[in-house]
Amino acid sequence: MTRTQKTVLIFVAIFALILGLAVNLVLSGNGQGDQTALIDAGVILLPQSREMPDIKMIDQDGQPVAMNELNDKWTLLFFGYTFCPDICPTTLAQLRQIKSELSKETVDALRIVLVSVDPNRDTPQQLKTYLGYFDPSFIGLTASSAADLQKIANAVSIPYIPADISKPNYTVDHSGNLALLGPDGTQRGFIRSPFKSQKLVVQLPELVKRN
Repeated sequence: MTRTQKTVLIFVAIFALILGLAVNLVLSGNGQGDQTALIDAGVILLPQSREMPDIKMIDQDGQPVAMNELNDKWTLLFFGYTFCPDICPTTLAQLRQIKSELSKETVDALRIVLVSVDPNRDTPQQLKTYLGYFDPSFIGLTASSAADLQKIANAVSIPYIPADISKPNYTVDHSGNLALLGPDGTQRGFIRSPFKSQKLVVQLPELVKRN
């Protein structure tokens, strides 16, 4: 087993532990029936929300976006990159399909954001072109520095392993989970992969009714 594989396994184990603790805390509280339905759909709500770091990213139009100002809507935050050979196109296609089955009211209360874990290659124009293949309303964000990207990933507990960009056609190891931000701009939880699309179609309209 390579060092990278061991690191990925450690990240996955830590994340699984965090999710397990969150599930236990949530189920021990009120509204167990509603929470059980969300968990069955892969939606894990944190017992306490987390503040987002005050870090500015650049969107696909070249405009600055403050990560702690993603408010007014529920945000599905996916960490990936445009040269990803498998999980990223699959995830974006699933999100497009889920969105197509939601009511306009629910869609208007959601934003889907791809945070690039490959800022070396993912320029704003590259993100805009790539996301246009899936849904032009999807937002792409790239960091101005590797340090800023790592801070954001750490803040929402979405692991990735920075690539060795000296290698040609390099890939980036990253989680397929989504970070879930509430309309107040704080992290409220996660959506686990692989996604249960039909159950999410049922549960997302209920989720976005929450404050």
